Amino acid sequence: MKSQKPKAKSQLQIKVCGLTQQSQIQELISLNVDFLGFIFYEKSPRFVLNHLSLKEIAEINHQGKVGVFVNETVEKIVEISEKAKLNFIQLHGDEEEEFVKKLGLKLSKNTKIIKVIRIGNQKKEELEKTINHQPSTINYFLFDTDSKAFGGTGKTFDWQILNEIEIPIPYFLSGGISLENIHQLSTINHQPIALDINSKFEIEAGIKDVEKIKTFKSLLK
Repeated sequence: MKSQKPKAKSQLQIKVCGLTQQSQIQELISLNVDFLGFIFYEKSPRFVLNHLSLKEIAEINHQGKVGVFVNETVEKIVEISEKAKLNFIQLHGDEEEEFVKKLGLKLSKNTKIIKVIRIGNQKKEELEKTINHQPSTINYFLFDTDSKAFGGTGKTFDWQILNEIEIPIPYFLSGGISLENIHQLSTINHQPIALDINSKFEIEAGIKDVEKIKTFKSLLK
């Protein structure tokens, strides 16, 4: 029997968030990108329904379609999830524990929940308290840089705080990940399962730089 090797960098998956262009989505699928992120937050410059219909999203043949929601109602999330055939729901707002539990009961059993935890200036104890108060219906965390705009800032938080806390479930890492700071990922002891990239890989909001994403993907190997 082969001995277990430490988790290699190449095992890091990639989520490209803020997609709006059908042609680019198909290019990313051909590149074997693991997660495709669609933002259903009307105030976002990457609001997907300004570009694609729920039917068009439903017809995208991919197992990693993520719908991003900010302080939306349970009913609306469930409706969009079903019509767009989403595989993951990312809660990027101030959703409370009861809300997440209720959503988990109404979603299809195959739809996973990603809960975003925004990291700003809070202390380690405060962050751990937030993590420990999340319901067991959450499948993944996503750590992102705190902002009033709920993400998309292109700014990183201090990744060293991830070495100081207990992270009980797999997590995505987001917030200003770029070609320039990718080498610093090795400083994180408990590695993420996926990197969530967005604004650092864009020509303009919602228009991705696919060549840059190819380079990023090759550097993870």
